[in-house]
Amino acid sequence: MTQVAGLASNRGRNLMRIADGAPGGAELAVVLSNHADAPVLKKAEDRGIPTEIVERGEDEARESHERRILDVLSEYDLDLVCLDGYMRVLTSEFLEGAPLTLNVHPALLPSFPGMNAHEAVLEAGVRVTGCTVHIVTEDVDAGPIVTQEAVPVYEGDDEASLKERVLHDAEFRAYPRAVRWVAEGKVEVDGEEVRIEGDSNERFPARRVTSEDRGNELRYGENPHQAAALYRDETEERATVVHAEQLNEGAKALSYNNYNDADAAIGLVKEFEEPAAAVIKHTNPAGCATAESVSEAYDRALSTDPMSAFGGIVALNRACDESTAERIVDSFKEVVVAPDYSEKALSVLREKENLRVLDTGPVGDLKPALREKKLEGGRLVQEADDQHLAREDLEVVTEREPSMEEFESLLFAWHTIKHVKSNAILFAKGTETVGVGMGQVSRVDAVRLAAMKAEEHAEGKDSEGAAMASDAFFPFPDGIEEAAEAGIEAVIQPGGSVNDEDVIAAADEHDMAMVFTGSRAFRHD
Repeated sequence: MTQVAGLASNRGRNLMRIADGAPGGAELAVVLSNHADAPVLKKAEDRGIPTEIVERGEDEARESHERRILDVLSEYDLDLVCLDGYMRVLTSEFLEGAPLTLNVHPALLPSFPGMNAHEAVLEAGVRVTGCTVHIVTEDVDAGPIVTQEAVPVYEGDDEASLKERVLHDAEFRAYPRAVRWVAEGKVEVDGEEVRIEGDSNERFPARRVTSEDRGNELRYGENPHQAAALYRDETEERATVVHAEQLNEGAKALSYNNYNDADAAIGLVKEFEEPAAAVIKHTNPAGCATAESVSEAYDRALSTDPMSAFGGIVALNRACDESTAERIVDSFKEVVVAPDYSEKALSVLREKENLRVLDTGPVGDLKPALREKKLEGGRLVQEADDQHLAREDLEVVTEREPSMEEFESLLFAWHTIKHVKSNAILFAKGTETVGVGMGQVSRVDAVRLAAMKAEEHAEGKDSEGAAMASDAFFPFPDGIEEAAEAGIEAVIQPGGSVNDEDVIAAADEHDMAMVFTGSRAFRHD
């Protein structure tokens, strides 16, 4: 465990942050101050951290004072020294006798070194500042840089507001990061150079610096009592609803939920090379289909669950023509998303005063972006689920092999179920949905829900003879039994359950064809 000595002359808030967070397993072994009344001492004592006071005599040389500090620190087995508002310039006497020593400066060095950095930043009128964690040398604020963290400077900032934001949004991130890197053995110092293992241009680098501009404030968030805003990544080149042009002038602005649902909708139709349409409600597909034309695909998607599609989001992966537009406005929809629109289609859609019409431009084939989810205290980042399977990727595990038509349905169902909230079950015939069971905590309940939707809500189609997709394996045969009652004849699922043999046996008993993908398709938000 990395043992750290903290030196501070005042409050030492960064040191306490390190003590509480133990980055990389580092432990604050001692806190030393050159002032007996420094508040950091009480904070350390409250945490059970040993404290030391080494004040400098009125006429004492700096080197003498530093030797006494080193004598005190020699009683501790230390690996690292962290300065935090330690208001003394250290000499070679200390630096040659101490372990690696870090300091945090409240600006982005080499700009604005020395005292009064915040005042200098404001006077210079810069729009970005931050902090720098660097190795301490005899030259003030000139040592090799370990890491930096940027924060914006806002109109109306004064020294106090800027100081607090730099502390909380920059120093509280950067200093623990640097300590963690040291504790994990990722910091290599070679003279004036510092190398950080993993801090490179990789898919998941050791640190991320992102910047997004507020596009507009929204009427409210998921619910009317929640404030919300939309931030835009101006470097994004993919077809997105964030950057889509709104073509129905005068329609009310998109809401938080509109953006969320429209993003889910365009993500689904991007799956298919054939003309595709999807109707989304609360980020789940109420229906999806591919066909020879988008108008036909829309009809098939809508007929899966027209009741749930009321007030939903429509997405197309082809230009919207007049025929498709007429079908869309035949029932209430909130938003239409497509890569283009004919003039006649726009005339039809604009008849609906508050129908938002979004033009994303060409869908394209750019590599999928990373997907992110904000958590309290952090952020999950993962690659997008871009798996796209072909027939040869599927393992037939039952006595009966799927027919060519069933293979087509199974693959369509698999690429659609990636966009259904787990636990998810999807019924399909040909390349259109007939029933969707989403968001259940039991997989067998998801089967029952899909069957109910197909029986009660689908128009002009049912689940008899349909294919079924499951986003994860069936833990027991009961899901297959429920599917057989609904008339399912072919199943696609990941496989991998300890009860796979029983599940396969149940499928064989009902003369179902079953294929394993070898990969699951969870979607949890």
